[in-house]
Amino acid sequence: MTRLLIVATLVLAHVSIATAAAPDDARKEVLSYLKSIAGKQTIAGIHNREPNREPAKQTERITAITGKVPALWSGDFLFSKDDVAQRSTMIRECLKQWENGAIVQIMAHVAPPNLPEVCSWKGGVQSRLTDAQWQDLITDGGTLNKIWKTRLDGYAVYLNDLKSHNVPVLFRPLHEMNQKAFWWGGRKGPEGTAKLYRITHDYLTQTKGLTNLIWVWDMQDLSRDFADYNPGDAYWDVFAFDIYDKGYDKSWYDMIVPLVGDKPMAIGECERLPTPALLESQPRWCFFMSWAELTFQHNSNQKIVELYNSPRVITRDELPRWNVAKP
Repeated sequence: MTRLLIVATLVLAHVSIATAAAPDDARKEVLSYLKSIAGKQTIAGIHNREPNREPAKQTERITAITGKVPALWSGDFLFSKDDVAQRSTMIRECLKQWENGAIVQIMAHVAPPNLPEVCSWKGGVQSRLTDAQWQDLITDGGTLNKIWKTRLDGYAVYLNDLKSHNVPVLFRPLHEMNQKAFWWGGRKGPEGTAKLYRITHDYLTQTKGLTNLIWVWDMQDLSRDFADYNPGDAYWDVFAFDIYDKGYDKSWYDMIVPLVGDKPMAIGECERLPTPALLESQPRWCFFMSWAELTFQHNSNQKIVELYNSPRVITRDELPRWNVAKP
């Protein structure tokens, strides 16, 4: 009887270890896949902006136009009263999209720590901390530093729920780090935006144990001072580049390729979709993510259909099924 109990305990321990490792295993598989398609194919994605109560609104619109489901679904924690209240709805959609075969991403247009979590766009998400407030934010034990970590505690509840379901998440906080309009952005150097990214990374991975996150470092086609915002190679897994101005110019691509080395690089946001010909000439983009409603304002249905039907473009039905149990 004692021997049977020992064996049973060992079996349960093995199952527990295997379950705990699963989120990181799925994370590695997704990253490996992104690397494997570099230079060959590009994943199609779209961001699902407000409202969080309709977290697949833009994905469904693309599907209605093309008959194909985007392979990358993206959502956001957001900042308005209604959207904050519907964060759990967004997370359930994230889980649903993963279970249906998509790669998933979560962004964080969120309030600065000197304001309540529910805030406005202008004067809230788009605001500026004083230099003294910024120093307090990046100093361990500072008032704003503590508030920011408390905010991260709240986000971690949702991200941990996804971890418990073995969902790897492309996580893109503090995006467009060279975009001064956002409260977190436009602060160069080791004590600037890059440091807040490192604080956020370390708190969520080390303190909160979120091993299911694929960290995305994101810049915009505003300036070429990327080195001033790089949090360090150990802090990001994927580089994303947001294209709203002239970012499709090959000089940007040629600058980014040596910067990322063999890591995946992606078109993090765009209003004008790339063409199949552009993806042929700039083959390292592992995915593109068009921005919600701007997708339909700046691209004809014909252009969208042509892109989604290109053999270079991967839609959801063409992805591996990492979430299917292996024998």
